Amino acid sequence: MTEQRLQKVLAAAGIDSRRKCEELILSGVVRVNRKLVDKLPTFVDPEKDVITVNGKKIRAARKVYFLLNKPKGVICTNSDPQGRKKAIDLVHAPERIFCVGRLDADTTGIIILTNDSEFANRLTHPRYGLAKTYVVGIKGQITGEQIEKLKKGIWLAEGKTGKASVKILKRGYRESSIGVTIRQGLNRQVRRMLAKVGLSVKSLKRTQIGKLNARGLGVGKSRQLSKNEVAYLRKATNSA
Repeated sequence: MTEQRLQKVLAAAGIDSRRKCEELILSGVVRVNRKLVDKLPTFVDPEKDVITVNGKKIRAARKVYFLLNKPKGVICTNSDPQGRKKAIDLVHAPERIFCVGRLDADTTGIIILTNDSEFANRLTHPRYGLAKTYVVGIKGQITGEQIEKLKKGIWLAEGKTGKASVKILKRGYRESSIGVTIRQGLNRQVRRMLAKVGLSVKSLKRTQIGKLNARGLGVGKSRQLSKNEVAYLRKATNSA
C-alpha cells in the first residue's frame, strides 16, 4: 500500500475531520511506531505502522463502497456552511466516507461513495475513461448539427472535451430527452457542453457508471456495492 498523509489516515479512522486531525498532530498527541509526530506533512502506511492518539491505537478503517441514488437538492460535499442535505447523510456507514466525483445539487442519479481514496482517484481520473451516462431533458429540439458537435468534443475553459455519445430518447416540440455518455468528469460538464451548443437543460440524471445503474434502488436510497461490482470497477480502471 502506498503511504498516505497522517491526517488523512486519522480522519479515515473516524478520529475527526482532516483539519481537526492536523491540529491533533501539531498538538503533540499522535505517535507513529511509538515516536512522537508533531510536524506536517508526515506520511504513514496505515496497514503497517502503529499509530496512536492520546495513547490509544487507531485501527485502519475497512474499505467500504456504496451506490446512492441521489435526489435533487442534495449536495456532494462532506461539509456545508449552509446546512443543506448532503449525500453522505443518506448513507448509513460508521466509516468516514466521501463522494467519488460530484453531482451538482440540481442533478439526480447514481453516485459512488467510499473511504478508499486510491479507488476513487482511479474512477475519476480521465486517463481511465470510465463511461458515465446521463438522461437529459432539454427545452425544444436538438438538431443534427448540435449532436455532431457534442460527439466531436466541445471546447471548455479546461480544454476540449473528449468525444461524447449522444442518443435521442424523445423528440418533442417543447421538450426533448437525450442520452449523453462521457468519459471525463469536469465540473458540470454535461450542462456546460449543452450550453455551448445552445441547448437549455431542464433536468439532468446520471443513470449509469460503467455498467452500474439504479435498478431496484429508490431515490434517496443506497446500497453497498457487491464484491463483483467493486472488482468490475477496479478492472475497468486497471486497478485490480
